Amino acid sequence: MLLIGNSFFKPYADHLSNLATEANLNEHSSIVVKRGGELGRPINFWNDSTSEEHQLIKSTLDQGNIEVFGMTSGYDSENPTEGHSAWIRYALQKNPNIIIFIAIGSFDFPNGDSNSTRPDWKTFALDNGFNSIQEFYNYYINEIIHKEIVDELRVKFPSTKIFTIPTGWAAKNLAQMKLDNELLDDIEMFGPKSSSIFTDEKGHQGQIVIEAGTMIWLNSIYKTDLSSFNYNTGFTTNLNTIAQEIIDVHDDNYKQ
Repeated sequence: MLLIGNSFFKPYADHLSNLATEANLNEHSSIVVKRGGELGRPINFWNDSTSEEHQLIKSTLDQGNIEVFGMTSGYDSENPTEGHSAWIRYALQKNPNIIIFIAIGSFDFPNGDSNSTRPDWKTFALDNGFNSIQEFYNYYINEIIHKEIVDELRVKFPSTKIFTIPTGWAAKNLAQMKLDNELLDDIEMFGPKSSSIFTDEKGHQGQIVIEAGTMIWLNSIYKTDLSSFNYNTGFTTNLNTIAQEIIDVHDDNYKQ
């Protein structure tokens, strides 16, 4: 498995190996390639052809034994599918049966960006014509990522399986549960990784979000039954159920 992305992708990619071990998926192995921010988008990895990361991705694909190739949903608005298309086309040369997934991260800056005019999530949603951040994110997944990227990629590569993982709902739902006092753990909205939803203003994931999000990956990729997945997340809040509920409402047409 080859996984390429940024800091809103890598925590799940890394932790997936731990959960795969817990689920007795002994065949799981992965190579994770990470660069921060926009540099971790498929198009940036592709265009930076002299970078060490670009060369590592290509050399990994050149071996011809990659079954699953995961990327972020980040894209260039002028040509949304360019980066994903370039990598899929390259991957298929030596890996004709490769399966592609796109992990859809959360919006950043949940409480706004103190260094710009970017407002908090609620205001951000209202400014864009939505009643809530959940409504806005749902639109982003289904109307932007699915229709403008995945559907187009499926036309270009009709014999290749392409699906999405709605990782970002883990942060959205846990943040809302915190606001609604529904968490069964002593969790802050911002603070240390071990005891917070977010670790910084940018909205990087605390461990509770990483645990829930990685279970979404585990089910999406390996079809692991989360209701019977006996894994100690380190939290009292039932993250298996939260992850499963997110998977259940994800459009079946964009599951593996």
